[in-house]
Amino acid sequence: MRLENVTFSYGEKRVLDGLTLTLPGSDVTALSGPSGCGKTTLLRLLAGLETPLSGLVEAPGLSDTAILFQEDRLLPGFSAASQLRAVLPRGADVGAALSAVGLEGEADTPVESLSGGMRRRVALARAMAYAAGKRLLLLDEPFTGVDAENAAGIMEHLRALGIPIVLSAHDAGSLALADTVIRFSGPPLAAVI
Repeated sequence: MRLENVTFSYGEKRVLDGLTLTLPGSDVTALSGPSGCGKTTLLRLLAGLETPLSGLVEAPGLSDTAILFQEDRLLPGFSAASQLRAVLPRGADVGAALSAVGLEGEADTPVESLSGGMRRRVALARAMAYAAGKRLLLLDEPFTGVDAENAAGIMEHLRALGIPIVLSAHDAGSLALADTVIRFSGPPLAAVI
């Protein structure tokens, strides 16, 4: 995956300005930098959710990419299991997917009744379920509200997918779970050497 001389703006705000970057095509890569530097925009460009003003983005494309947004984006009024049934094939093991994120016994719990960290884990389980058969998984601040022990366990399940994972993170615990960490400043987004 790579970006070649990519420029992107939101209105007058230049977020990327001629960024050239090559990302590993395997394992887990973490993007680190201050809030507002452009990490989320970079993920959105890799996913194909945004189009650069100029330059080239080489990534698997939206149909081959699963993404976890900063917001949980769970379906209101649905149980934890129903969130997963929305993306899993019919008859798939919802219990195993919830177990992978440490939520055994919460299948029938409405997401509004779960804590913030538990809701985040439901969103992670849904992203993992959707990522099966994809070529790339993008995670925006995946472990917000998730304790270190659960985050480490979830990362093992994420790695078992066998596809490249690119995540953004601020905290040292999340960065320690990655194989490669790329540090950024910005805006505009620039790799810190």
